[in-house]
Amino acid sequence: MRFETPLLDGILIKRYKRFLADIKLAESGEIILAHVANSGSMIGVKDPGSPCRLSLASNPNRKLKYSLEMVKAQDGSWVGINTSLTNKLVAEAFCVGRVASWRKFETLDSEVKINSKSRLDFLMSRADSRHYVEVKNVSMAQPPWAVFPDAVTERGQKHLKELMLLSKKGHGSEIFFVIQREDCDKFKPCDEIDPEYGKLLRAAVKSGVHVQAWSCRLSADEISIHREIPVKL
Repeated sequence: MRFETPLLDGILIKRYKRFLADIKLAESGEIILAHVANSGSMIGVKDPGSPCRLSLASNPNRKLKYSLEMVKAQDGSWVGINTSLTNKLVAEAFCVGRVASWRKFETLDSEVKINSKSRLDFLMSRADSRHYVEVKNVSMAQPPWAVFPDAVTERGQKHLKELMLLSKKGHGSEIFFVIQREDCDKFKPCDEIDPEYGKLLRAAVKSGVHVQAWSCRLSADEISIHREIPVKL
């Protein structure tokens, strides 16, 4: 997925109120306020003084013109932190046939209602089968491990339970981890932060829920799902 224009360089001053960040633009030295599309803790990618990359909105009426897109981790890896891009990356990967196990499906629907209270991110279908996919963005790492979640996630726990129910009903079900960084070679649940999520993820696999983790390739011009990495439970 290409950005509308190449990302701008900056230095992260601080992130606060979850969705805001003060950033010093590298070219002009101006300090600007940017939107942070990430509700997680951003452990390891929110340190003041970190190099970062921003996008400039094309809509002149937007309140916050800048969005924080990437932060450089201490090991030098760029990390995508904009979780609003995650499902777009997955949809692109489906359309170009990047993920081999998805190529058998003919259609992709998003934000699929599975009951009166819940939706899952995607439904992949063909004439004889339905395959539900919930997507999670991963920014936290303990290199070479990518880990999730970076905060206790009751919503994530609920999604795993729903996927297990769908699997028991005979439907395909999957949790797909999008790792917006290049420095990880394997994935595991972060049991020290949310042991219940790790417990449920292992139970989900035993009940037939498929799990995949893919790392991304990142640059100032584009980001894309690039490489599958092994999942260790």
